[in-house]
Amino acid sequence: MEEKGSKYSTVHYQNYLGLGKILDAQHLRSAALEEEPAHEEMLFIIVHQAYELWFKQIIHELSSVLILFRREKVDERNIGTAIRRLNRVVEIQKLLVDQIRIMETMTPLDFLDFRNYLFPASGFQSFQFRMIENLLGLEDEQRLTYNGCPYFSVFQEGQQKVLKETVKEDSLFEAMENWLERTPFIEFGNFDFLKSYREAVDRMLEKETAAIQSSAYLTAQEKEMRLKMLGNTNTYFQSVLNKDHHLKLQKEKKIRLSYEANIAALFINLYREEPILHLPFQLLTCFVEMDQGLTSWRQRHAQMVLRMLGNKVGTGGSSGFEYLHATSQKHHIYKDLHNVSTLLIPRSELPVLPPELKRALGYYYNHHLHTS
Repeated sequence: MEEKGSKYSTVHYQNYLGLGKILDAQHLRSAALEEEPAHEEMLFIIVHQAYELWFKQIIHELSSVLILFRREKVDERNIGTAIRRLNRVVEIQKLLVDQIRIMETMTPLDFLDFRNYLFPASGFQSFQFRMIENLLGLEDEQRLTYNGCPYFSVFQEGQQKVLKETVKEDSLFEAMENWLERTPFIEFGNFDFLKSYREAVDRMLEKETAAIQSSAYLTAQEKEMRLKMLGNTNTYFQSVLNKDHHLKLQKEKKIRLSYEANIAALFINLYREEPILHLPFQLLTCFVEMDQGLTSWRQRHAQMVLRMLGNKVGTGGSSGFEYLHATSQKHHIYKDLHNVSTLLIPRSELPVLPPELKRALGYYYNHHLHTS
């Protein structure tokens, strides 16, 4: 019981954590409908409740980062805070994947003891998970339909309204894109990053082409295959070297990130070792890892469903494994950041930055300004 009249009133552990409500929230349907309850139903409920608690924490972290980035000018001092919070999301995602191993201590036959009592409840009805997808930036048109219906159709009117409102505002993807578009240094004095990058790519391709063609160990067919794999400035490098080509890919929905943001992401990845770019690179890495974590969870979840149900239809009426596996392939949000790796060139080929730009990207201490 709390003491009144004190700012720091005492509170009991159980009351602070609301354990009365939490520990009384496991209601086995098999216990109400059968003489002997299904033992494994308790595990099933607790694992899914734990998921929802972690989903709540993820929403808490993502929402706080969005507040930092939904501003016309992002305070760069908040980048470190955002990285710490997004790294926490990444760690939670790892835990969510690991929880599947606990679920798999239940056998398929154990699951059948209570599965019939779950209809039509389904993980597809997790409002918080859909909120996470929306906050991260999964687009409605990118989603696989749920039994031919919009993803939000399984929710009550109030929840549908909230989900629709979240997509009207900037997601983390859009906030990240806007932030990247404001990246300085792409053009600095006489330094033109894209011009220097094109020249570096040409040099790299010439060297690698010559090495393949002069190889005494490769057959003519192998040389042809490797040259095709190597590509040239008219293949995947076009997405940054040719703005019209990039816009064409955007129109075809093959690229989502804007041209300016794509160039900035490439610049940050190439010059990540410059002091001022350390944190921006870590931030982009967080987005890649969150996307990867979500994909890993979807894939692992799909494999668990295949193990438990085989080709049976899910309790919510979906195709079960097939649907979950398909979402892991299609529901990538930050694929463009992954694809930056396609555009990277060796450190030895990096265009040399002018001294004044190196100074701008470093931690410069002016001795004359700090002497008495």
